[in-house]
Amino acid sequence: MTSVPGVDHPEEQTEAEITLTGRGVSVSSRVEDVQDQFISVRPSAGEYVEQVVVQVGDGVEVFWKTEEAQRALPAVITDVETGAVVRWRMRKVGPAEPSQRRKAVRGRISVQVVAGYGSIELQGETIDLSEAGLRAEFEGLGAPPEAGAVLDLVVSLDDGETRTKAEVVRTHARGARWIMSIRFLDLQEREQDRVRRRVFRARREERARRAELAPPRRRG
Repeated sequence: MTSVPGVDHPEEQTEAEITLTGRGVSVSSRVEDVQDQFISVRPSAGEYVEQVVVQVGDGVEVFWKTEEAQRALPAVITDVETGAVVRWRMRKVGPAEPSQRRKAVRGRISVQVVAGYGSIELQGETIDLSEAGLRAEFEGLGAPPEAGAVLDLVVSLDDGETRTKAEVVRTHARGARWIMSIRFLDLQEREQDRVRRRVFRARREERARRAELAPPRRRG
């Protein structure tokens, strides 16, 4: 069956949002190549935080906009190319459908976070944050929580603390430091709005910093 670009998959050389299923991380990307069931993208260098954002086997959702609506399709990562050029290759695992989801926008934000895990209280700082979840680096203590472990999370924002139940998606140990991907479980809509405002502010500040560092354009 012939697939229709823009309908059954994003068109080549257009923008698409890659969301890691259940992790609250979304990365902008440019679609490089679409071949049968496979899609190859280059994630945005400006939003790319680490080489371990995705791994082979990770489930993702691919979102893109058409003139009429937003569409999405499920996929699984099959290859991750790192180095000077970062490229992700994925295989479609389901049909594209209209999407009404409110996109959880991610921002590179460093704020204090405390994770209660049983009788242990882990202290750390966020690497990135969205209304759906976060990644944070914690000081290791005891055995790291396994995927699926439930945490009592306290995130310190400028206008006060946000408290929520959360679930560990993945833990990457680096000696005495743990990088944990965490998904919020019951964050109230009011708190989601607070997080979203903080993320948008961080993105504006980052764009302003880049503009200041950019070399002036030469006038012809």
